[in-house]
Amino acid sequence: MDINLIFKVAGTGIIVAVLNLVLKRAEREEQAMLTTLAGLIVVLVVVVDEIGALFDTVKTVFGLW
Repeated sequence: MDINLIFKVAGTGIIVAVLNLVLKRAEREEQAMLTTLAGLIVVLVVVVDEIGALFDTVKTVFGLW
């Protein structure tokens, strides 16, 4: 695991939080919710990709491939 993963998740969270705040102040509640949902999906895709890489590494180390 790399520190870049933490920075990606944190950066995405900060951007989503700022967009959410701006959209809520502009009374765009639906767009704010969709922005939050999109940010969550992006983070989940990144994390699932890293978990897949972890499983591949474990298979290779233990010779289960």
